[in-house]
Amino acid sequence: MSTALVLSVYLAALAAAVFLLYRFSHHSWIWHAVAALGALAVGLTPPPAGWNGPLFDMTVGAVFLFLAIWGVGEFAVRALHLPRHP
Repeated sequence: MSTALVLSVYLAALAAAVFLLYRFSHHSWIWHAVAALGALAVGLTPPPAGWNGPLFDMTVGAVFLFLAIWGVGEFAVRALHLPRHP
């Protein structure tokens, strides 16, 4: 698997999380906390037998990155007092 593909998938997950955080950050903070816990669960769960491979690793990494940015991003927006999109 090429480095450019992996980088573009991770950047797409990052961009999607930041865009959704900007656009829909008015939701309750509990959803962001659930997303952060979901990222922790995804990151610590071992892969099922026979599913090891670069494609699975890239997919799990993208899901983890998306959930982590979405979950922690709300608390960063609140702490920094950044303006929100109406």
